[in-house]
Amino acid sequence: MGNPLRTLLDLPERERAERGLEHTPREIGQQPDTWLTTYQICSDRRAELNDALRRAGVGRGSTASPTVYLVGAGTSDYTGRALAPLLRDSWNTDVWALPSTTLLTEFDQFHSPGREYLWISFSRSGQSPEGVALLERALGRYRQIKHLVITCNPQGEMAQLCVRHSDRATVLVLDDAANDRGLAMTSSFSNMLLAGQCVGHLDSLDEFGKVVTQLSECGREFLPSAAEAAAEATTLGCTRACFVGSGVLRGVADECALKVVELSAGKVTTLAETPLGLRHGPMSSVDGQCLFTAFLSSEPRRRGYELDLLREIDRKKLGRARIVVTAGDGSDVADLADFRLRLGCADLPDNYRPVLDVMLGQLLGLFASMRCGLKPDQPSPNGVITRVVQPIKLYS
Repeated sequence: MGNPLRTLLDLPERERAERGLEHTPREIGQQPDTWLTTYQICSDRRAELNDALRRAGVGRGSTASPTVYLVGAGTSDYTGRALAPLLRDSWNTDVWALPSTTLLTEFDQFHSPGREYLWISFSRSGQSPEGVALLERALGRYRQIKHLVITCNPQGEMAQLCVRHSDRATVLVLDDAANDRGLAMTSSFSNMLLAGQCVGHLDSLDEFGKVVTQLSECGREFLPSAAEAAAEATTLGCTRACFVGSGVLRGVADECALKVVELSAGKVTTLAETPLGLRHGPMSSVDGQCLFTAFLSSEPRRRGYELDLLREIDRKKLGRARIVVTAGDGSDVADLADFRLRLGCADLPDNYRPVLDVMLGQLLGLFASMRCGLKPDQPSPNGVITRVVQPIKLYS
């Protein structure tokens, strides 16, 4: 089949515009190169970011460090889910992904008087109504909360709020190439996530730069095979898709599920779970119309549970087709999957993998969108969803 993503990128400009393919294919394909730029931005601002973390209390030790919340909505929330375990390991403190949509309605449940907090907020546009309202409220009423906002838009209201409250808030603006023009967040997800990984490695950023180079190289190798698998799998006409992953790869599963339902305008319904969680009822959705995708951990204990699930699904003959993504050769799953995608970085810990694995879900969403007769750049022709969520009424 060759590389179907490359085929889309090579279409004449007019055809890409007519088919709604101007932005999304390019934004998926450019990611391995943009990660190097994001790393350089973080490296250039290393001293400032380090100072912001120290003022927030990160590094004092587990008993004195602040509670860290990773804040966002939708894809930006899944960025936090895919980052939290790495920051817990790096900082030896409590780090939790908490949706801005939850914080806006349940703020007091998650904040105790006298305790210190650091919010790391993710927002592609910096214009999300929940994110802006929440940041305004926190800056106005809760001085004990320190803030780091990671965004792709220097003109967004969240970035401007940080500028106006620079004593308690720092903004990290990524390169404009990561500010996706298509409706779906692709480059922005992986680059905000990588920026978060850089923030977690400020004390060893030069060493982490070698990891970023490895990720970039591995990503370039992974994209063609992932695109080929995604294009072929979506020809099956599955009306359901299920994604499973453990640890940080559960965050990947969440984001992949969102990409497919978003880009298919809901014509493909999706589910994300952990391998163990799927067995408690949700496995009933893995029927003959379901495309099943598993992101397999390199950690032996997690992988044992994942292999058991794959064997059960194989034994019960569940799913129309099965895809697995694995580091290394994946010989232990050779007979359990219709598509076996191998990441060429067997020594890479799970915590660093989400930026790679997520590209499969993005590609599945892209090709599913086309199979459904939609325009991937604007897959919601009736305006049910938009690039920036519509304003909401706020209640005190």
